[in-house]
Amino acid sequence: MTTIGIIGAGHIGSAVARKAVELGYDVVISNSRGPETLADLVAELGPKARAASAGEAARAGDFAVVTVPLKNYKDIPVEPLAGKILIDTNNYYWERDGRIPALDNGEATTSGLLQEHLPESKVAKGFNHIMAAQIATDGTPPARKTGGRSQRPATTRRLPNWSHACTTNSASTP
Repeated sequence: MTTIGIIGAGHIGSAVARKAVELGYDVVISNSRGPETLADLVAELGPKARAASAGEAARAGDFAVVTVPLKNYKDIPVEPLAGKILIDTNNYYWERDGRIPALDNGEATTSGLLQEHLPESKVAKGFNHIMAAQIATDGTPPARKTGGRSQRPATTRRLPNWSHACTTNSASTP
């Protein structure tokens, strides 16, 4: 089975780990405070999960999810992620991350910064546009839960190529 290395065990990282284990994946998760601080989360996740350092999580994963505050992106280990695909969940919150001039003036993107730091990896953006609680859902749009197509607003049914917006599974959109 595929192993996912998760670097960052906050709201998003923990939610991704929970969903991954639920779907049958093995998970190696890390945080900045050390594997021992993840004992409760790993116990909750069960035998398909273990805690490790960021380097170990990076090495163990067939691919990795990087979900740390943007200001810490340079702490992500480079060598063990070489050749791997990374899902970058970062968003720029200057209040938390401090000002990053290249982002403020539009010269860079958050994923661009991570890609520059990890030149031998392939960085893709994901999970940055939804709340952590949504990761645990089945992705069924609210329209389907309330009765399907007939419950969608009439306006969206009449607009060409628009009604899909009410049925797209945003949890699976990269």
